[in-house]
Amino acid sequence: MTAPDVLVDVLVPTRGRPVELATTLAGLAAQTGVPYRVTISDQSDGDPSWDTPPAWTLIRWLRRRGVEVALHRHLPPRGMAEQRAFLLSCASAPAVLYLDDDVWLEPGVLARLHGALRELRCGMVGAAMQGLGHAEDRRPHEVTSFEVWRGGVEPETLVKDGPGWERWRLHNAANALHLAESLGVDGPSRPVPPPEEYVPYKVAWVAGCVLFDREALLEAGGFDFWRDVPSDAHGEDVYSQQRVMARRGAAGILPPGAYHQESPTALPDRGVSAVDALRA
Repeated sequence: MTAPDVLVDVLVPTRGRPVELATTLAGLAAQTGVPYRVTISDQSDGDPSWDTPPAWTLIRWLRRRGVEVALHRHLPPRGMAEQRAFLLSCASAPAVLYLDDDVWLEPGVLARLHGALRELRCGMVGAAMQGLGHAEDRRPHEVTSFEVWRGGVEPETLVKDGPGWERWRLHNAANALHLAESLGVDGPSRPVPPPEEYVPYKVAWVAGCVLFDREALLEAGGFDFWRDVPSDAHGEDVYSQQRVMARRGAAGILPPGAYHQESPTALPDRGVSAVDALRA
């Protein structure tokens, strides 16, 4: 597959997660309908996360099927914002998917995200990762802010704790899964939803699986702010997404089809929020 054919660069940051990364790669291997390539940036203290037989099997399978897979040991670690900035510097496709190393995608998610980004003509679309361990944990009090985008996606500027900020609760536990079921676009007894079927809705931000228009992300500054936040800062994805949202608009999509593997966080020590540090 030559570079001009690639429509999506899938960018995967990883650190010390060999089992999770192999599972994430298995989800990517099932994606069809959109030409993509994969870039993995590893910051493990020991062997890279891809250095296991399961991960190598999937990497070799992807390459055999014509999917370019680039592997980088990006050291020393200088924080997640810098890690994401490095990954963006490796990309050249019109769209970039930031996919966390502990998220499994069901078939059709990449095509659904890409189709939605093209059709909605906004800066980013996200598939909020769902915890199936919470499939029976219904939280109606956390989804009262849910609002479908109607008549096109518009730019929005959100202020912390201001209007729209509470939308972050939409993505707790399995809330988005339950919303998709309530709208009839997903359900435990249904086949995997087709890629062309989705409902766009308003978000505050989306964690784990976000497809950007690469030009829109670069226009908003990408992750170049990494030099202005401590290396242990968190919320770098929130800050970058909201800058894109203010310029080009953003949407979540239902059904999400992205599932959190529910492993312990790889970033237990978190400092200041990038949103707080950069908007103070």
